[in-house]
Amino acid sequence: MQNATSAAPNQRAGRREWLGLAVLGVATLLVAFDSGVLFLALPHLSADLGATSSQQLWIIDIYLFLLAGVLITMGTLGDRIGRRRLLLVGAGGFTVASAISAYSTSPEMLIAARALLGVAAATMSPSTLALISNMFRDARQRGVAISVWATCMFAGGATGPVIGGVMLNYWWWGSVFLLAVPVMAVLLVAGPLLLPEYRNPEAVGRIDLASVALSLAAILPIIYGIKNLATSDGNLPVAVGAIVAGLAITYLFVRRQLRLPNPLLDLRLLRQRKIRVVLPAMLIGSGAFAGTSLFTAQYIQSVAGRSPGESGLWMAFTGLGIAAGTLLAPVLVRGLQPRSVIILGLTGSAIALLVLTQAGTSGWLIGVVASIAVVAFGIGPLFALGTGIMVGSAPPERAGAAASMSETSNLFGTSLGLALLGSAGAAVYRGQMADADLGAYPPELADSARETIGAATVGGDPGLIALARDAFTSGLNVVAAISAVFLVALIVVIIVTFRGDGADGSDAAEPAEPADEAGSGAQPASTR
Repeated sequence: MQNATSAAPNQRAGRREWLGLAVLGVATLLVAFDSGVLFLALPHLSADLGATSSQQLWIIDIYLFLLAGVLITMGTLGDRIGRRRLLLVGAGGFTVASAISAYSTSPEMLIAARALLGVAAATMSPSTLALISNMFRDARQRGVAISVWATCMFAGGATGPVIGGVMLNYWWWGSVFLLAVPVMAVLLVAGPLLLPEYRNPEAVGRIDLASVALSLAAILPIIYGIKNLATSDGNLPVAVGAIVAGLAITYLFVRRQLRLPNPLLDLRLLRQRKIRVVLPAMLIGSGAFAGTSLFTAQYIQSVAGRSPGESGLWMAFTGLGIAAGTLLAPVLVRGLQPRSVIILGLTGSAIALLVLTQAGTSGWLIGVVASIAVVAFGIGPLFALGTGIMVGSAPPERAGAAASMSETSNLFGTSLGLALLGSAGAAVYRGQMADADLGAYPPELADSARETIGAATVGGDPGLIALARDAFTSGLNVVAAISAVFLVALIVVIIVTFRGDGADGSDAAEPAEPADEAGSGAQPASTR
């Protein structure tokens, strides 16, 4: 196997590379698609497999748990053994795990199959992004390619519930997994023909298994604790303890990486100013988007009273918004500074969030759907250009590690947003319902209605439903306000951080090639 077959610096990609991007994009779409494809299928799972509420949560969460837990390991492993090789191994594993998931006969079997899917997804995900950095060496083409990848990644997650809901109208719940089989078969055939192989020629020796164990022991408890904060109740000490334990192990992991000559995670990447800012920026952006999306999706179904199928179709506008934002980003940077594109997008998102703070219980369906679509559109340039900064600022031999760091940041942000903003919104709902006069209702119904809006609608009492909808909408208003504050703070940080960039902004959007360690050398205009 050749160590590197990536294009020479500034060499423009041809038809083979763009066909290869299409293959990588579809694979990326499926990896993201699987994160939310079961959202509307849970009632069917419960009826068919007899899954309890706890098992349903594990069926959903185990995929992201394992995906987040092994991303760093797989990103570095691809740099060592070959990114195309690891991608094809992951595609094969994803195909097998998808078939097992589709035909699972018990909740335990489905949980195990979803765990395998998470590992396979982590094997594929950083390899797709790292290969793009090898295939597209021209800065402008690389920006377009990464925007296409980001569109597939984020729009895939947003459209998972939509496609899953539509398929449930015609087939059984397992059919959503079988979508992956023909697509991965195409990847296994076309991959060796269209994709280059690349590995880090300087990576010597075996991968440090102790670092692998420490990374899993650090990430998994933190993700578990963050997710459980939203539904902690009596498990709050467990959730907090898991986060504290994960942070302590993270400290040990970082110390070990700084001592190793060939670390699992090359922390030298953090020496670059842009990477130090982009990582937390993407975390905050994904968190604000995920947390607000959670409440707008529930608003459509529980407050606006739409069916699961209709709700899925209304949610499609969110996917279209983020797709438009990520795809438009490389076009806008031709005339604007990249930091200006990111700031304008975040400003639009913040304004849309302020609109959501005024949402009411009736007559607001279109306003809520349009607002979250604008939020998604405005966040898109941060994801697209931020990912480009991460991968473009890293030398080619460390692109896999940079890709895994970028995606891990997004996963952490999503988990934080769902947990923290979910907890904030739920607290507003419970507080308002606690103050409401529910004495006319049976105590058991009143107690359950104070916990969730879903429980309040079970009895069908118009008065109770109206109180619950009003309380839930207040929770949405507060979540939108918190997210807006975070985005405004993020805008200020970006303005201050990138103030010294060149007038053309190429430093932020078109990171320097590996030879430029400082990441400040832009491509001459004549080479574009």
